[in-house]
Amino acid sequence: MADEDRKDEDRLSAVERMLARDLEEVDGVGKPLSRRARQTRRSVEAYLQAGVRPRWMERLGEIDALIGRETRRLERAYTALREEHRGDHGAFAARWRALARGWRFDDVNELIRQHNEWFPIERQLPIDPRTRDYVLVGGRPYRRAELGPDWVLEKFPA
Repeated sequence: MADEDRKDEDRLSAVERMLARDLEEVDGVGKPLSRRARQTRRSVEAYLQAGVRPRWMERLGEIDALIGRETRRLERAYTALREEHRGDHGAFAARWRALARGWRFDDVNELIRQHNEWFPIERQLPIDPRTRDYVLVGGRPYRRAELGPDWVLEKFPA
């Protein structure tokens, strides 16, 4: 190696020297970048967004987990009440309806309200000019119904 090449190599950082060696050893390996990769804007904001789940996605996971929790609690209560009123269907139905009316879903419903309000904005959904509402997501409305006595009785009929 010539003295001039050695001086150039001494000025390079360790990473630059490693990359230079790799380029010398393997010439022409790999494929060219796609047009999309070449034109995609690189920014700190894009990098941070790529590494973090969006809030709407976290919120939907929380909603589904809370609905699952409430479903399991209701199932246990339903089974226990059914055992308690084994031969008396009328008494079971009356007590179950009363329990369904009194069941609280405050935490789940608050998240559902947040979802219904913020989801279209967070997802940047376009508005349908005919309906003057946000477009459907996968052919279905994005809004979720709040939980209440009707939901309980639909899942677990009296």
